[in-house]
Amino acid sequence: MVGGLLLVIVLSSAPTQKTHLPETTHLIDSIQGPALYTAYCAVCHGRDGKGAGPMAKSLRVAPPDLARIAMRNGGRFPMARIQRIISGEEPLPAGHGTQEMPVWGPIFSQIAWDQDLGRVRVDNLARYIEGMQTK
Repeated sequence: MVGGLLLVIVLSSAPTQKTHLPETTHLIDSIQGPALYTAYCAVCHGRDGKGAGPMAKSLRVAPPDLARIAMRNGGRFPMARIQRIISGEEPLPAGHGTQEMPVWGPIFSQIAWDQDLGRVRVDNLARYIEGMQTK
């Protein structure tokens, strides 16, 4: 019994390390579309979505113009398809890497600790991109 008590005391006094789940390492706090876009998309696609972000020139494949998605789809924004692309459920166009490791990593596709929050992020980002469509 004394040994058990000593074990409890030693374990409780050991310094605790703060552990991070892999999918929380690079998450921003906001779930709002504009903040998500700025944090994860604008560096390549540009603030206006037209493909001229600061990293665009260093990429092998030019980022597509996200403001013309609807125009390229007969005037309709393919919300469900864009959500699947963001979440990693649909094969990605060239430039985003493999489905397992797109540029944004697991941020949109593998939020294991809160699947609903992941879906909210995907929906908010897709709706933001829908709002930037050229009329």
